[in-house]
Amino acid sequence: MSVDSTARPRITTVVFDYGEVISRPQPPEARAELERLAGVPAEDFWTAYWAERPRFDAGAAPAEYWERIARRVGAEWGSETAADTALKQSLWAVDVGSWLYVSPASCALLDRLAARGVRLALLSNAPHDIAGTLRRSPALASFEGLFFSCDLGVCKPDPAVYTHVLTTLGLTPEETAFVDDREENFLAAKRLGIDAHHYTGTEGLESFLTDRFGAL
Repeated sequence: MSVDSTARPRITTVVFDYGEVISRPQPPEARAELERLAGVPAEDFWTAYWAERPRFDAGAAPAEYWERIARRVGAEWGSETAADTALKQSLWAVDVGSWLYVSPASCALLDRLAARGVRLALLSNAPHDIAGTLRRSPALASFEGLFFSCDLGVCKPDPAVYTHVLTTLGLTPEETAFVDDREENFLAAKRLGIDAHHYTGTEGLESFLTDRFGAL
């Protein structure tokens, strides 16, 4: 009896990113409110927002995050006066809330995977405040493990993050699939031998999952 050496290893577990995979993108009205509160050109704000995000996702305090953004854009609200502190708190509240809108289409796929007995886990670059809320999210109730960069002190695409998830869940790369919308995170997983999918929409994700698990 011949053995098909090209057969794909059996995938037992899918590790998902959260932001813009399970969640929707930040709503336009939330983005507009952040820009209004910041009071600086939108392009400058978003450049600073993402430049400082890795430090925040790795565990920095919210006040530090917003103060570093203020320094980058030359905003006056970087001080510790009562008014500036209140403004930073408003920025924090809008930002946290903007990431909590889940995608119904993605959640439907998660439910179908869970019903098939597929192990699910989350690996997200997220600050403490968002991570704390997601731990109580009904959308993630079927997940066996929730892994956040703020707890690990390091962010994707650092290989140590993926290795930590594999070790904790007792997985090999060959039996693990990974889904992320950021190309650098997807490529880092592939370099470790993980069956990775670059998320660009639920249609492509469903095709990827159907190829691994059959019709969902």
